[in-house]
Amino acid sequence: MSYPRVSRLKTVGQFSTRLKELGIGMPFDETIDKSTALARNIEWNGRIIGNRFSILPMEGWDGTPDGKPSELTRRRWKNFGISGAKLIWGGEAVAVRQDGRANPNQLLINDENVAELESLRQLLVTSHQERFQKTDDLIVGLQLTHSGRFARPNDKSNLEARTLYSHKLLDRKFDIDPQKAILSDDELKQLIDDFILAASLAEKAGFEFVDIKHCHGYLGHELLSGYDRPGLFGGSFDNRTRFLKEVVQGIRSTTNLEVATRISLFDFVPFQKGEDGTGEPAVTGQYDLAFGGDGTGQGINLEEPNRLLKLAGELGIRLIGSTCGSPYYNPHIQRPALFPPSDGYQPPEDPLVGVARQIEVTGRLKKNHPDLIFVGSAYSYLQEWLPLVGQRVISDGLVDLIGLGRMVLSYPELPADVLAGREMARKKICRTFSDCTTAPRKGIISGCFPLDPFYKGLPEHDQLKEHKK
Repeated sequence: MSYPRVSRLKTVGQFSTRLKELGIGMPFDETIDKSTALARNIEWNGRIIGNRFSILPMEGWDGTPDGKPSELTRRRWKNFGISGAKLIWGGEAVAVRQDGRANPNQLLINDENVAELESLRQLLVTSHQERFQKTDDLIVGLQLTHSGRFARPNDKSNLEARTLYSHKLLDRKFDIDPQKAILSDDELKQLIDDFILAASLAEKAGFEFVDIKHCHGYLGHELLSGYDRPGLFGGSFDNRTRFLKEVVQGIRSTTNLEVATRISLFDFVPFQKGEDGTGEPAVTGQYDLAFGGDGTGQGINLEEPNRLLKLAGELGIRLIGSTCGSPYYNPHIQRPALFPPSDGYQPPEDPLVGVARQIEVTGRLKKNHPDLIFVGSAYSYLQEWLPLVGQRVISDGLVDLIGLGRMVLSYPELPADVLAGREMARKKICRTFSDCTTAPRKGIISGCFPLDPFYKGLPEHDQLKEHKK
């Protein structure tokens, strides 16, 4: 099934009609106000975030084998600095130890790499200062992660999964032997210490907060759905959140950092490519391994996410990254796109439905937890409509900041252009071709090969074209 491209919905009437056809109530404004809500600052624990744009953490597949930033990494972070966004959420997904790297070129935080990470942060801040003459309202953090089930620390083609429990669908899909992969309670206790140490190193490198990653199928997210796991870290809600609690308590006792967390606040059953290439559920009927799911595999129950957010507030975590699902097994809900990556499936719904779903869920949770600051996701698919939707959902109190991921790979200056009242540069707008995902799936660096002239000129562009054939 094909869906109309967002880029062809050129008028308010056309966009509104399409939303009505889909039966979704996505709020949007018709024009950007001169005093746009996107330009408002927001207070976070005594600090001021200068506007409502945030850059979300990504994995570039372009660090060095020992986990240091390369020139490609530095170019991307410089672009973050000139974007105009005032909250750099996590900057990058950085592994806390070698076996937790999502790929052999993911950044790694350790004693040897602290100076390089400090230099990377300083490059971002300096480029922001040069462009906007002000950094006292700029906040830069670092996302700390262990990739768990999706770790490939030594070989791009070799999965070295570390899991929390046996998941028949995902074990079979990714050829995982659960007896070899499952982390013991003692190993998780050691990993808690590794996260705490990583946070102290992030503070040493000058970052103002760390994100304890709990999303997208990685280890922190999988902990939340360990309903059948025995021992200290599974079963009850208190046990499944023990890891987060002990990491946060350790960071509080050893550093002066703020703590944030990006959470997949709901999940669906894994999807697979059907006979016609369209995504379909890998199983139908009851599915009990979705945190935030209702047991059907494709429904949402926010009872436990609400409980988790209440716990976050009690732990002093006010900054929440709202996302869902996983790019590895149900990307259409997590990162809506019209064009799937090469190993993916055609979307089973208009991607606008996926965007609206995330906006609606985030709005419900924001209403229940008004003291928390929510950074939303999935806005890139809106393309030209991104600022108009973003302005409205902030004005309506459905979210606090608009998170941008793949959009800034093709169009890093989007926040600055919108806030200055400039017309968006249409040739730079991300059209969700998914090459930034297909490339790393093929072991190639991630970047915007279709729209960024720099990446178009690299030899990896030709490699990617061959793979796509």
